[in-house]
Amino acid sequence: MAAASAESATSLVQSVDWLAIAPPTIAAVVGLVVLVTDLFVKDGRKALLGWISVAGLAAAALALLPLLNDDRSTFCLTGGGTQACSYSADRFTLVIQLLVLGGALLAALLSMSTLKDSGDELPAGEFWFLLLSSAAGAALLPASRDLATLIVALEVASLPAFALVGLKRGDKRSSEAALKFFLSSVTATAVSLMGVSFVYAATGTLHLTEIATELQKVDGQLHTLAQTGVALTLVGFAFKVAAVPFHFWVPDTYVGAPLPVAAYLSVVGKAVGFTGLILVTVVAFPSYADVWGPALAVLAALTMTAGNVAALRQQATRAYSAVRLLAWSSVGQAGYLLVPIAAAGYADDTAGAEKAIGSTVAYALMYAAVNLGAFAVAALVGRTRRLNRVSDYRGLYARSPLAALVLGFFLLCLAGLPPGIIGLFAKVTVFSAAVDAGLGWLAVVMAVNVVIALFYYLQWTALLFRAPEGEPVKHRVPAPLTAAIALTAVLGIALSGAPQLILRFSDTGLF
Repeated sequence: MAAASAESATSLVQSVDWLAIAPPTIAAVVGLVVLVTDLFVKDGRKALLGWISVAGLAAAALALLPLLNDDRSTFCLTGGGTQACSYSADRFTLVIQLLVLGGALLAALLSMSTLKDSGDELPAGEFWFLLLSSAAGAALLPASRDLATLIVALEVASLPAFALVGLKRGDKRSSEAALKFFLSSVTATAVSLMGVSFVYAATGTLHLTEIATELQKVDGQLHTLAQTGVALTLVGFAFKVAAVPFHFWVPDTYVGAPLPVAAYLSVVGKAVGFTGLILVTVVAFPSYADVWGPALAVLAALTMTAGNVAALRQQATRAYSAVRLLAWSSVGQAGYLLVPIAAAGYADDTAGAEKAIGSTVAYALMYAAVNLGAFAVAALVGRTRRLNRVSDYRGLYARSPLAALVLGFFLLCLAGLPPGIIGLFAKVTVFSAAVDAGLGWLAVVMAVNVVIALFYYLQWTALLFRAPEGEPVKHRVPAPLTAAIALTAVLGIALSGAPQLILRFSDTGLF
């Protein structure tokens, strides 16, 4: 009896590997430090909070280095001959955490000049605390290996984002955008929680690897419940990816939010969504691939088509049309990101599924670098052209030659045209994933959408080099904004020169 009790107690002991959890922990701790420091810093020195935040995000990213080539797991339950962990720092986790923390770092650099220009409209202490909190949740999510931790991480990443969108004081557009974002996200989360409860009822466990095993042994009477749970669980992550029909919040939210926050949502928010989708589909629900595979394929086709057609219809002279175009473009890009995840549902074995997932990761890394760069140049133009219309970019080359060249390069990367070689190669890997999975019809839909996207990307690129209307006026660019543009440009050019740096993920396993 005593021996049995001792064994039971041992099975409840959770190990904690502090090195493994360092990246999200550092981001969270620095967020608390910033919040407390804000109480003692005078209004004229609030910029210090920004530099502390940038340093904290850089430190969190550097904390990934000791974890290379060494898979670690923590918060593990042992006993009964099995071991299940709630946190795993494997290769997949490290790649996504690098994307998330790097994206948050670039968004922080963009935010420094925005906060300075906004005066009292954006409270610095609250802004940096919310950004770091959201980044901590986003860094936690790829390491989550049970549904409870996964949902908690999703909400920790999302809830501060709602506040960031609506943080600008006295701005009705900002408040309206935050409300739309909040209401739609809460609905999606509620549906996901219902799905999680159904899955738990059918399997009796929340750990992803154990769910994968138990779903294969579900009693016939619970089969429909399990199928419904699988489908509903995907909803919350589909919302974060901005997949159709969960995309309607994107344009108004991006326009109403401060531009760095829109950039953050377009990259880190999507990373959270597709990471969650990968974990619940490939790791937890592989035996139900016949449910989520076709569903994600249809969502991918609808999402890329809706995003690109809406971007094509944007009027160049409409207020905030540049931000709206980037918003709809991000919806279209989300469709491309979904293609390999859907293809994983048609793979014959685990290796094939992981190869497909690698294509999504490779594409996401490319997209993160160039899309953040495009938003950085949009932030530069928005300093002098408050309405940030596409027409405001006419003659940008005459005003700021380097900014025009860099933005042109980013747009060509998103379009998949040389010299944006990395964009072209990333699209080819996604095409290959669809074709290899036998989804020829989806590859055709993607090809049509790539052609549609070429029109508005090239139209915007050509506008940069047209003769300006009026005398061009040059303005001083803040150092943090210059650094953000320079970093994304160097990263995009480096990836185009050596695309194998990220394309290798499409040929190797990540788990």
